Amino acid sequence: MARESALRFPGRKTVYGVGPDHPSVMLVGEAPGAKEVEEGRPFAGAAGKNLDEFLNATGLQRDELYISNVVKIRPCETGPTGRLRNRPPNREEITFFLPYLEKEILLLSPKLLVTLGNTPLQALSQPANTVGACHGQQLKSRLGLPLFSLYHPASIIYNRSLAPVYQADMEQLARFIHEM
Repeated sequence: MARESALRFPGRKTVYGVGPDHPSVMLVGEAPGAKEVEEGRPFAGAAGKNLDEFLNATGLQRDELYISNVVKIRPCETGPTGRLRNRPPNREEITFFLPYLEKEILLLSPKLLVTLGNTPLQALSQPANTVGACHGQQLKSRLGLPLFSLYHPASIIYNRSLAPVYQADMEQLARFIHEM
């Protein structure tokens, strides 16, 4: 994948998933940001800190989970100040990386996929699904695995009123995992 990614998206560093080889739970986010590219691991920045807080509050351990993204490079654009800023992945990026994510999932064989935001939810389930309609719910992924939908941890940064909803969804997820 690294070679194909470098040819298709020159100058972009690939950020791979991290975690145990055969996890019970695999978290799937959208794409790495600047901090994730810098550290070479998913959810290393502000969204990762939010994720860690919610995981800790529910008793879930990050090192027991596998964490990856749909898109393995940072989707970015030049902002008005001339600095690079994150942007949502485009269709080309999602289409290119989705087969790699599917292979990653099949190799790891998790019992549960947890999507963090709309991009992974729509990539792994029905494209018409939205996290606003499906958060805190168990669905079936296109790969036949159970899927649990959560808002992206960064959503709390931009909308603090989602914090109690996210907490309730995480508690529901923790109950579901303990019953597996």
